[in-house]
Amino acid sequence: MPSLKDVQNKIAAVKKTKQITKAMNMVATSRLRGAQANMQNFRPYAAKFSEVLGSLAEKSGDEASPLLVPREEVKKINLILCTSDRGLCGGFNVNLIDKASAFVKEYAGGDRQISFTNFGRRGRDWSRKEKFDIDDEHIGVVGTTFSFSVSATAGRKLVDGYLSGRYDEVYVIFSEFISMGKQVPTVKQLLPIPPIETAEDTTQADSGEYLAEHICEPSPESLLGELLPQSVHVQLHSALLETSTSEHAARMAAMDNATKACNDFIENLTLLFNKARQAAITAELMDIVGGAEALKG
Repeated sequence: MPSLKDVQNKIAAVKKTKQITKAMNMVATSRLRGAQANMQNFRPYAAKFSEVLGSLAEKSGDEASPLLVPREEVKKINLILCTSDRGLCGGFNVNLIDKASAFVKEYAGGDRQISFTNFGRRGRDWSRKEKFDIDDEHIGVVGTTFSFSVSATAGRKLVDGYLSGRYDEVYVIFSEFISMGKQVPTVKQLLPIPPIETAEDTTQADSGEYLAEHICEPSPESLLGELLPQSVHVQLHSALLETSTSEHAARMAAMDNATKACNDFIENLTLLFNKARQAAITAELMDIVGGAEALKG
């Protein structure tokens, strides 16, 4: 059995750890509110943008822009991996990296080459460790307050790379925020832009509601040429917002579990301390009784 001093030191150390985990839980909770508000405010904009874009694409046809036309042969794929910069968020980064690893196993091989665009230090470090080609990296974005210009800058590079033939396809892996306890790693194709579901295909088919036709000026083809690159920026920004919110939710849950584990550990150590103290008192009493009996004899 350990000494009383050792148990006391362990209890003090676990209490300090509990203070740290509780503080990190409070910080994650505070940041989660802002990130979740930004994500929820951006979702209607992204949905309406996709609706208008789908209506224009339907009028213009698939040949209106090279961003809509799939390549006959896919040899170069760029994968955007969104992770966090810091750890202590449970299996958040592990799940995203596992999704990226499964993607590489499925799509790599033969003449296909996969390069990475990393958002977050954890994904960047994994890509370096696995010796993948890293075309671009953005550190200190996910998990903080960032503007749309970050997504627009990265999106322009991706669009230019696709139009120049550097990439044949572009995908993004991000964590979709479902609820406080559920964040799902998701793969989404950005380029070429997949067929866009129009509101006529979804809302009108499901509920029978009438959808007013969009009046376009100038022509749908001209608008489509301007809006399609913007669509990549919007989808990328949405993925970053989802990942940022998911990171804070995962860290909040992980720190809450760590705080509960510290409480259980302190309870077990306190019980061990009481047993050790009782054993020490019993030993001292036995020594006193033994000495008294020896004096009587």
